[in-house]
Amino acid sequence: MPRQTVAGRQPWKSARTATTERPPTNGAQSLIRTLVRTGVDVCFANPGTSEMHFVAALDSVPEMRGVLGLFEGAVTGAADGYARIAGKPAATLLHLGPGLGNGLANLHNARRAHTPVVNVVGDHATHHKKYDAPLESDIDPVAGSVSGWVRRSDRVAEVGADAAAAVAASMKAPGQVATLILPADASWDEGGQVAEPLPSRTPAAPGPQTVSSIADILRSGEPAALLIGGPACREPGLLATSRIANATGVRALVETFPARLERGAGLPAIERLRYLAEQAVRQLDGVKHLIVAGTRSPVSFFAYPGKPSDLVPEGAQVHTLADPSQDVVAALEALAEQVAADTLPTLAEPALPSLPSGPLTANNWAEVVGALLPAGAIISDEANTSGAALPAATVGAPRHDVLTLTGGAIGQGIPVATGAAIAAPDRPVVNLEADGSAMYTISSLWTQARENLDVTTVILNNSAYAVLRLEMLRVGADLSGPAAKTLLDLSSPDLNFAKIAEGMGVPASRATTCEELAEQLRRAFAEPGPHLIDAVVPPHL
Repeated sequence: MPRQTVAGRQPWKSARTATTERPPTNGAQSLIRTLVRTGVDVCFANPGTSEMHFVAALDSVPEMRGVLGLFEGAVTGAADGYARIAGKPAATLLHLGPGLGNGLANLHNARRAHTPVVNVVGDHATHHKKYDAPLESDIDPVAGSVSGWVRRSDRVAEVGADAAAAVAASMKAPGQVATLILPADASWDEGGQVAEPLPSRTPAAPGPQTVSSIADILRSGEPAALLIGGPACREPGLLATSRIANATGVRALVETFPARLERGAGLPAIERLRYLAEQAVRQLDGVKHLIVAGTRSPVSFFAYPGKPSDLVPEGAQVHTLADPSQDVVAALEALAEQVAADTLPTLAEPALPSLPSGPLTANNWAEVVGALLPAGAIISDEANTSGAALPAATVGAPRHDVLTLTGGAIGQGIPVATGAAIAAPDRPVVNLEADGSAMYTISSLWTQARENLDVTTVILNNSAYAVLRLEMLRVGADLSGPAAKTLLDLSSPDLNFAKIAEGMGVPASRATTCEELAEQLRRAFAEPGPHLIDAVVPPHL
């Protein structure tokens, strides 16, 4: 099938001209120029009337790239994915309280990922708020539920300075959502001023006494586990962790849902803490000391009858090497120098699974992906219950990044893949997506077509909310009744993802066998632009 684009759009090429030095005429221009001056040059947007002066100002600041999303959850998820790869924030543009509300789920995921996001939410003009217009709402507390920093910019002269403060706040270690609420009159009034970037703050490393005390625990010979997260999940942190584990015998684990995990041949393959509480308990069984670095002490996702919420074994002590706001990589490297100075890390060897054959199953599709994964790929992983076999299938694949569902709010995968592709246009992005989760933010496919992004989406289509079937069993609820079964079933009618994708300008195909999936993946990886493969797999349950 020939590649399709929307209205002949070509891949984005930034103007990258010097910022215009003439004084801005309104608050919106001062906002955008300040964002660009502070390094924020992408804005994912779903604007409304109160944001029209921001939209108009884009033409006077060509350095800012505006990317349209058709739903606010697609906008906020794309900002999350962009920042995880770019290492700096994107801006969002949302319309009033309802627009912010539509974007909350993926802002929640961004908050859990410690992703820097500059969230711009338009509001009614200050003189209009007293009339309680139909779209009037209390934006500030809603924003506060997912933001580490919230400010309302009521005066045009303060908009630029507030924008600079928002960018700085978003980058405060370990990263957070910073929300700037912009009334319409502060946007359209004249007198805006462009602000200079605020000084960045480098996260501090823990003191030598902390590192030495952890070293003493590791030398004691008592069973210990080292749980890493955040920036420790990239190459330098993984190498240090592997050295520590090899030298001391500590059980090394990666947090369950890392924001960005580097994997593949030439890197240490460190096991992730399992999602299911009973499996995580087995991984930590016998541990007397749990050392956390760049993450928090683990708890179960949900409460279950008769089971503990705290996953730390009874009687074990929890020790913090570095909390998420500290320089965890420096801490791990300092610890490695104390306990593993002459020890090398263990690196995964290049090894690809053999291509399987026959009908797709809940496991063998992952072997197809592992066998064909391109070098430098970015995986947006929202495979959910269908993804159990993925880590083993890709451990020896060419080096790649994995972006996971940090906050558990489904509907992240397609938007995060969209943002990642904009952040790294020279890298292939592979979105492994559960069918139920895909429907939350399926409109992100349209943005991928419009921006001509190199994203290959594989829908794991098992016609069910399989994760909820699993959870019903684990909480002891009865799944046998017809009404209960209906609420967890996605058939009748079946979802035709190929037709949905084609309707949004994305070439699509359907695979029911390993051979079909392999052939369609090869074609998608060889052709530029977005593609979707509807892979029909049976559910685990």
